[in-house]
Amino acid sequence: MASRLQVQSVAQRARNYWAFNRLAARAGLRTLAHRAQGNPRLAEWSLPYEGIVEMMTLGTPHGDIRSADDIRRPLERLTLITQPSDAMRQPVTTVFFGGEWVTTDASAPERVILYLHGGGYVSGSPATHAPITARLAKEAEARVFALDYRLAPEHPFPAQIEDAWAAYWWLLTEQGVKPAQITVAGDSAGGGLTIALLLALRDAGVPLPAGAICLSPWLDLTLSGATITTNEPTDYLNFDVLHASAQMYANGYDLRHPLISPLYADLAGLPPLLIQAGSAEMLLDDSRRFALRAREAGVDVQLEVWEHMVHVWHFTWLLEPKARQAVAQIGRFVRHLTPVPGNDHD
Repeated sequence: MASRLQVQSVAQRARNYWAFNRLAARAGLRTLAHRAQGNPRLAEWSLPYEGIVEMMTLGTPHGDIRSADDIRRPLERLTLITQPSDAMRQPVTTVFFGGEWVTTDASAPERVILYLHGGGYVSGSPATHAPITARLAKEAEARVFALDYRLAPEHPFPAQIEDAWAAYWWLLTEQGVKPAQITVAGDSAGGGLTIALLLALRDAGVPLPAGAICLSPWLDLTLSGATITTNEPTDYLNFDVLHASAQMYANGYDLRHPLISPLYADLAGLPPLLIQAGSAEMLLDDSRRFALRAREAGVDVQLEVWEHMVHVWHFTWLLEPKARQAVAQIGRFVRHLTPVPGNDHD
């Protein structure tokens, strides 16, 4: 007989699928019209995925963005329907920061991922990104610590790096995790913060983690990449929301500061990196240019460009096969970097 927890898990999963498909239905007329017009964004997408991306496009603020709340509300609404049903989430509060442990039955205690969420440095939280961290904990067979770092504009640069540093140091000193068993990961702004943390640790002589993963990273807050313009018609992001977020975060600092835009940093000495970006996203050139500079600096970097995918498409793993494949690839990368004797199958 199924346990009460299993029944709840099945029920929650059914509600998630229902909510996703309800969004797809609401956007159905719009996406079908675009398909009929030969819109390149919809090539090789499933209809439910098209609907979700269309709703994300409609919900992403643009034009006159007056406050961080204009950016925060859409992300919070979207992720309310995607909370994981098969992961355990344990809140953590310390003197310096908060966060949560995310684990599944597959999580190996020795293997840890420090996850830094996206949201333009002004939005997001472990709660909004639980769909990704839960899936990542399963695929990587790891414990994920999702950091709830401070947000701009209330707490602009460098507060986010200070919190990421504190969390990494806490893992080493208070949790007893070895650097060789830690992978740092992040999406969008969290991907940029991931690289900024590595740079800060390197420059301070602190032992570096085994490696890092960037999902659709935001690495150039000057917005100088060519795909900022060429891919705006194919992504749900827009220039207005990126520009507003960059200004709130930098708060007067030079946007080319290496810890704000790691694309302009000296990248020598960084650990192995995996970068995943979508061919349809505005930030694609951030990943391309960064990977080129990292390789020139002698860094072991893998860049994967996923065809027809938009910014952080990993969120849609319930519906989009390429999202599931991408997170599975991340899992393999983490397991390879941080082997656990007797526990790995790759």
